[in-house]
Amino acid sequence: MKFPCATHPVVLVNYHDRNKWVVQAATETIEAELGKIEIEVNREKSKMVDLGKGESFDFLGFRFRRVMSRNGKWRPDMQPTMKSRKKLTENISAICEQNKGQPVSKLVSDINPVMRGWVNYFRIGNSGRCFSYVRDWAEKKVRRHMMRVRQRKGFGWKRWSSDWMHGQLGLYNDYTVRYYCQSLPSDRSHNPWRRSCQESLVPEIGPPGSLRRGVESWG
Repeated sequence: MKFPCATHPVVLVNYHDRNKWVVQAATETIEAELGKIEIEVNREKSKMVDLGKGESFDFLGFRFRRVMSRNGKWRPDMQPTMKSRKKLTENISAICEQNKGQPVSKLVSDINPVMRGWVNYFRIGNSGRCFSYVRDWAEKKVRRHMMRVRQRKGFGWKRWSSDWMHGQLGLYNDYTVRYYCQSLPSDRSHNPWRRSCQESLVPEIGPPGSLRRGVESWG
């Protein structure tokens, strides 16, 4: 029996000498529980990583690692893997190939749903820098399409501005990264802003490529 991709288990253990026994206990427990339903752990695909040593692991299209924040504290970092980004660019390249000789409006209408779905899935964590790359890459593909129709080289930077590409032409342009943090209960009940945060999830939005990350508050 094989696990679906979305059910591949990941066990996180807080690193400390007193927690070393948890690693062995978790491994034995997982093997015992899976054995009850006749599922054997694939040891070739299973691995153990130490984020404190600069190692990382991939899960559901994201790469997880530990990095130093600007305030000198360690924080978790999650962003799309190179494999996920490569799959997107291959899909967009295939769409551009299929639309050779077609109006640019047809190309944009085919690209936008793919871009929207991919970005919406990865719109959390620390995806801003990857989004900046994807945004520029997709814009260049559309620019090349329009210049090829005119039998010209280059990307037409002087002919069309980025604002025109995303505004009038309608190329997908929503690459903001959204952060959702839930405030912990506080005894400072006199502050109405704190009370409102305790009652709901508060989204925080940052621009593509921004160094500000909501997850830094974890550190």
